[in-house]
Amino acid sequence: MKIAFYDTRSYDRDAFTAANKNFLFDIDFFDFHLNEKTAFSAKGYDVVCAFVNDTLDSKVLHILKDCGISLVAMRCAGYNNVDLKVAAELGLKIVRVPAYSPHSVAEHAVALLMSLTRRIPQAYMRTRTGNFTLNGLTGRDLFGLTAGILGTGKIGKIMAEILSGFGMKIELYDVYPDKDWAASHGFEYVMLDKLFKDADVLSLHCPLTDGTKHIVNDKSLALMKNDAVIINTGRGALIDTRALVNALKRREIGGAGLDVYEEESKYFFDDWSVDVIKDDTLARLMTFPNVIITGHQAFLTTNALSAIADVTLGNIRDWMNGTALANEVK
Repeated sequence: MKIAFYDTRSYDRDAFTAANKNFLFDIDFFDFHLNEKTAFSAKGYDVVCAFVNDTLDSKVLHILKDCGISLVAMRCAGYNNVDLKVAAELGLKIVRVPAYSPHSVAEHAVALLMSLTRRIPQAYMRTRTGNFTLNGLTGRDLFGLTAGILGTGKIGKIMAEILSGFGMKIELYDVYPDKDWAASHGFEYVMLDKLFKDADVLSLHCPLTDGTKHIVNDKSLALMKNDAVIINTGRGALIDTRALVNALKRREIGGAGLDVYEEESKYFFDDWSVDVIKDDTLARLMTFPNVIITGHQAFLTTNALSAIADVTLGNIRDWMNGTALANEVK
């Protein structure tokens, strides 16, 4: 079984090489993205393994089919970059990793929140140069504030429970509410507008769908408190970034901690430190002192990488053996 891995980094190669000792697949790792220009490199392989910023639209899927590919294994939970309708028409199976280490993402969201509210990056840069002044570093307690959790899947639930441990009041929104879980923790599901109005901290954990794209927009931002902060470790396009920039410029929002960005595919996972970032919206975001951006690293723990590798290769083994695909996306 020959597998072509796209958009890989050293940590991907290390994790999958270690996990493959139990599977013994023939794997080739490519550092370039899967897209219309590179899809022909799949010729001679049985399976392709792709990541969040690879392109799997109609053109790419048709090329993969012509190259003899029968399975696309996503080594991530999201699949909004896959044209599922075309994949079904072509008979291409799509599998994913629905959950790897939800704690890794939730804990990173908390790290963003704490770094943002306690001005940790600014303090770190000062002390590195011998500046130990405290002016401009005033934070605020999370205790007693309201956390709005938008999306209560595994990650959202863990985030809610962690923030509850800080003494925060927890309000929730999900189109499929788990009321038994909420009741057992003393949490409350509310209407979406109330979530925006009440939240001192809004943390996004819902999937990206037609209904959730730009769920944070001009209208919802106008409902929020001027000192509220937004944390996004979900999908970049949950936020209308231009609307966020405008709210930040007008000081209508307190700040943002972002591990994802709606146009991240060109920049994230690559080194642009000696080049020009031509995305004006991203460049503007990076100028705000009350915005922290990390490069889609919330998943990046040894625990998560190991789980991703095991589940991904397990999905491929199940497909090869004709076993029911528990993680198939239809």
